[in-house]
Amino acid sequence: MALILPLVSFLAGYWGVHVLKPIRPLLAALLARLFIPLLIIYNMVFYKEGSLWLIGFSLFSSIVFFSGFYYFQKDKLRALCFSYLNGAWLGLPFALAVFGPEASSTIVALYIGGSLFGNICAVMAVSETWQDTGFIIKNVILSPPVIALTTAAVLSFWDFSSYESHPLIQLIYQANKVLVTFAGMCVLGMWLSKVRIGWRDLKGSLLFISSRMLLAVLLCAAAYLFLPIPHQMLTYAVMLMFFLLPPAANIVALETHYQGTGYSAKYIASGTVASAILIGIYGVLLHVLVPAL
Repeated sequence: MALILPLVSFLAGYWGVHVLKPIRPLLAALLARLFIPLLIIYNMVFYKEGSLWLIGFSLFSSIVFFSGFYYFQKDKLRALCFSYLNGAWLGLPFALAVFGPEASSTIVALYIGGSLFGNICAVMAVSETWQDTGFIIKNVILSPPVIALTTAAVLSFWDFSSYESHPLIQLIYQANKVLVTFAGMCVLGMWLSKVRIGWRDLKGSLLFISSRMLLAVLLCAAAYLFLPIPHQMLTYAVMLMFFLLPPAANIVALETHYQGTGYSAKYIASGTVASAILIGIYGVLLHVLVPAL
């Protein structure tokens, strides 16, 4: 049942692209600037143990992936595709579909860390010229995740814990999760309907994501041993799933703006298909091996 909404949303975008295309920018903007920030505020105001450590872990992992890939390949664009993941349009809908609403606090925290990395490093990675420090700081401060975090930090001065189960709060929260899934998967469907990729591209992306997953297992094992993140199966299952995500969709927009090219579009498209395949396999295997999840 949990897969029905994401599947219907994806197919609506894929098959209805001619009708829905005019509202695609609106859906994407609402997702990035309203729906996801609301999830962030909810999960940080009603704080779940380990969330700040998960944010730090995600940020650190992204830096490790970028640095390691660039050290060996000397390709900043592909290093960015390897490290800056689509936690917004895909991470949240996939996590909710595979693991249910209990995964929301974990995936939101991981998304925040990855988004902070992207807002700090993405422009520097694709720009041919050195970016002014003030511009980078402004870009980070004005990004929706940071604005949401700041709002949550201000609200944290008051104790709202007694309101977490309030019917109105829960109605807004549950409705927002549905909107996150619908908007993310619908935009993805519209986008993929116009992209054509070959077997070679798909095979390359499968290897690309699988190699990152192997490194992620080591990082998650280190986090389990050394970080005060709750030792819960669900938390670490979501952490591993996060690293199966494809490159962030806005990489190609930044590349086009700063370099006048769009090489990352194929990486993103093939990576999205490969990610959907791998997350599907991962979810099935996990639920077979650990039925309690």
